[in-house]
Amino acid sequence: MRIGTWNLENLFRPGTGDGPPTKSEYDEKLDGLAEMIGTLGPEVLSVQEIGDPEALDDLEQRLDDLEQRLDGTWRTELAEPDGRGIRVGFLSKRALTRVEKFSAFPAELGGARVDDGGERIAATGRPALRVRVRAGGRSIDVVAAHLKSKLLTYPGGRFTPRDEGERARYAVYALHRRAAEAATVRAEVDALLDGDGTDRAVVVAGDLNDEPQAATTQILLGPGGSEFGTAGYERSDKGDAHRLWNVAPLIPEQQRYSRVYRGRRELIDHLLVSHALADAVTEVTTGDGDSPSVTDQPGDRRDVTASDHRPVVMTVKL
Repeated sequence: MRIGTWNLENLFRPGTGDGPPTKSEYDEKLDGLAEMIGTLGPEVLSVQEIGDPEALDDLEQRLDDLEQRLDGTWRTELAEPDGRGIRVGFLSKRALTRVEKFSAFPAELGGARVDDGGERIAATGRPALRVRVRAGGRSIDVVAAHLKSKLLTYPGGRFTPRDEGERARYAVYALHRRAAEAATVRAEVDALLDGDGTDRAVVVAGDLNDEPQAATTQILLGPGGSEFGTAGYERSDKGDAHRLWNVAPLIPEQQRYSRVYRGRRELIDHLLVSHALADAVTEVTTGDGDSPSVTDQPGDRRDVTASDHRPVVMTVKL
């Protein structure tokens, strides 16, 4: 079975939201996305930055056309959008059951401050989405998430701070928000594992907006000390019942990135698996080809017909 995640970057229909200005550019983007998905072959794909629900329907139709299937092979599910109109979802060849959308922070956090005025929020900016699929005679719960971007925004919709003090403060607000969102996803994982991660199969698949060693990414892993490639991985302990393993170390080194930011490769899109699946992961890839380098000016990519992210897809032998 192949499971993946991909930020499709502003999948809006032409002339809406942050979508391309023309239908020809939109069609070119759909064709490119469908071709990549067809090449990598995920059966369940967590997707991010879906704008119009109809745009995901268009991509689903492209995939069916690409496979020359008339029976509607692909299925979709979507969460609610954020303030910009983008949301997470799933494209799947397998039936999706136990669909659940969630966003509320754990009550103990008391919310997260987001600006100089003291405003606090108590839920993720983009609701997460959980589905269940069946494969190899077992159930697998897959959580799609898109955490707060590292891109800083300031009052009035600015992307440039008035001074360094403002930049530093808003970096703290963004970090706190992303950490609270990670804790929210982790709380859902805890409920799904219910202390039995050695048997219960759980996958977190999404754009976590930071790299594997970042504090916010580490929040999702649970007890430390047993990562792939470490001595601890070979030794079972009580933490295995609660852990998630990031499959990033299993990606070939030359492919170990999902975005290029200011000329620097970074891996910010991740697949995390519970103990029940860790030994079953046989391959992880981000595909081939070059990726564009992006900056802090998202408007510069309005006319671009390809995503600024690379997909991350793993094979799980069940």
